[in-house]
Amino acid sequence: MAFSDLPVISVKGASVFQEHNTILSELDFEIAKGEFVYLVGRTGGGKSSLLKTLYCDLPLQLGEVKVAGFSINHIKRSKVPFLRRKLGIVFQDFQLFDDRTVADNIFFVMRATGWKDRAKMKNRLAEVLMTVGLGSVDGKYPHQLSGGEQQRVVIARALINEPELLIADEPTGNLDPQVSEGIFKIFEKINNSGTAVLMATHDYQIIEKFPARVLKCADGKLLDSSKDEFELQDLHH
Repeated sequence: MAFSDLPVISVKGASVFQEHNTILSELDFEIAKGEFVYLVGRTGGGKSSLLKTLYCDLPLQLGEVKVAGFSINHIKRSKVPFLRRKLGIVFQDFQLFDDRTVADNIFFVMRATGWKDRAKMKNRLAEVLMTVGLGSVDGKYPHQLSGGEQQRVVIARALINEPELLIADEPTGNLDPQVSEGIFKIFEKINNSGTAVLMATHDYQIIEKFPARVLKCADGKLLDSSKDEFELQDLHH
């Protein structure tokens, strides 16, 4: 596969809508391959809507957006699964199947994305669980795991197809601070291995402790710490 240095996300003149309401407008930003970027802003300010637009859960109605090499303007529904194979998506609520073991939760995603060889699936399962620091939970059910362990399983699941980009929507929102830091360090490790990370968060202690570029949804616009001035303490507003 030819290596390209094109950005993993490129957004030009885009607006984000929910039904007929404009949530964010005049969006212009890029995220480079392997970059780590925080997305912040008030609840209802457009963070989740922006992320959903990037992974095609909300339609892009205005502007040009490319994600992981796919132009998502007028993307056909049949192409969306191919885009999502290049993305890992981590939600705040774990969205694990309670009636399946950890292994079966992850195998479900593998089969849905085209894996067939059982031996390769087992090897990859072991690899991604090791990456997130979970060795021997594959036979357990979600309810037998702590919240932090469940979130690690969700991250492992998101890594199955070696995504170019990991999108995380408030991944530490339901976890206490010590657990949150452990989860964050997994994202850092994944990022250090070359995967770009876009992480929506309210956890300002994490941003203060592990600084990186910040995109902020505010008053229907997107501010970018790489070119706009705003103080970290302003992020609380």
